[in-house]
Amino acid sequence: MFIGEFHYNIDDKGRLFLPSEMRNDLGIEVIINRGIEKCLYVYPLPEWEKIVEKLSTLSFTKKTNREFNRMFLSGAYKREIDSKGRVNLDKNLMDYANLNRECVIIGVGERLEIWDKAEWDRYYNERQSVLEEISEGIEFDI
Repeated sequence: MFIGEFHYNIDDKGRLFLPSEMRNDLGIEVIINRGIEKCLYVYPLPEWEKIVEKLSTLSFTKKTNREFNRMFLSGAYKREIDSKGRVNLDKNLMDYANLNRECVIIGVGERLEIWDKAEWDRYYNERQSVLEEISEGIEFDI
């Protein structure tokens, strides 16, 4: 399970350090994908395989299923974490998430998310004020 918030910079070659405390759980190869919001998702291969398996059970005769699969899966790239703990980010993924230099990496359970720092700050500040309201709508026992 991935948790926490970490701040790193993308270097001039498009490489980003991944938090050392998360690298063991990520493995050597990861899937980096366009997120549903303007961020990138990073999955360990076993978690990605679970998602692909679930998506494969969706009926291809439904247009929304085909569109979601097309958009979600086309943005995925398998990448290797180098010996220094860095991963190369594709330019089109960086453009999608408006990643320039300063990034925030957050743990979100089974995946990591990579956000542009300014975008994350804006998103977090907007949602922080309504966190209590959001939590009211979630029903589960703790």
